[in-house]
Amino acid sequence: MIKIGLFGAGHLGKIHLRLLKEIPHFDVIGFYDIDPRVAANVAREFNIKAYNDPDLLLSESEAIDIVTPTLSHYPLAAKAIGMQKHTFIEKPLVPTREESLSLLEIAERSRAVVQIGYVERFNPAFRAAQPYIKNPLFIESHRIAEFNQRGTDVPVVLDLMIHDLDIILHLVNSPVKTISATGVPVISGTPDMANARIEFENGCVADMTASRIALRKSRKLKLFQRDSYISIDLLHKQVEVYHLTDHTESGHPLALVIGSPGGVQKQILIERPEVLETNAIKLELEGFARAIQENVPPPVTITDGHQSMEIAFRILDQIKNKSDLLMA
Repeated sequence: MIKIGLFGAGHLGKIHLRLLKEIPHFDVIGFYDIDPRVAANVAREFNIKAYNDPDLLLSESEAIDIVTPTLSHYPLAAKAIGMQKHTFIEKPLVPTREESLSLLEIAERSRAVVQIGYVERFNPAFRAAQPYIKNPLFIESHRIAEFNQRGTDVPVVLDLMIHDLDIILHLVNSPVKTISATGVPVISGTPDMANARIEFENGCVADMTASRIALRKSRKLKLFQRDSYISIDLLHKQVEVYHLTDHTESGHPLALVIGSPGGVQKQILIERPEVLETNAIKLELEGFARAIQENVPPPVTITDGHQSMEIAFRILDQIKNKSDLLMA
């Protein structure tokens, strides 16, 4: 079993603790939280040791799970990875471009497994849709959330949009050609809503919108490719795939038949793939355990994390430049 310690026992940290205890590959030796009252309550609730000394927890662990506020990610992760401790880091990776590059360099010199917590990669709806995604030409994402004080230590681009950015970079797998972005701070001191348009060298275009000041939640991803359109509802775990095929007399009775400019009839078929009920956070933590035990790359690598952060920082640069022009 892998001796693992958890750092940060807030809302998400408690979820991680519960799931880590359910995974047989892990031996959860304890956790650390900076707030003594939180630590005492969580220790009682989970019947698990609360460490008073973070360095002691780090030294006694073979792996650690970092679920602390983003501003504290870098010093803890850099120390752990430098000590060859396998490290899981919740998103966003770190708050600055310099820290992201530094952490990547430390990880490349280390033998430790480092995984980034982009949980939407494990969303059952996204997993159900993946076999249908071939070569997207246009991608549209909307990630809308109600305001929550938790997460406002970073801009909405790093808080919410980063999930869709990770998925899009994973699917397109092409260098970014141009970025255009805008954002507005409404409640916090950093952008609370943002829109970004990314053009890739292979011709694909992605349009992303994220907001944390909405009245209701929405997490949707739409992909357009040759002869098909895929709609993924990440919140309600639903997928619809629209196929365009040649129409035949023995075609599907419920297919919508349309005429093409060349006079050839086409039909639109709607498919709703089965979405299996799974726990995405548990799946990503199981993937972390598997990578450690089998000495293979984790499902979401530190390189993946750095690449998405680099594009996120370019988006934030665009937003700042536009804001400076408006204030001039």
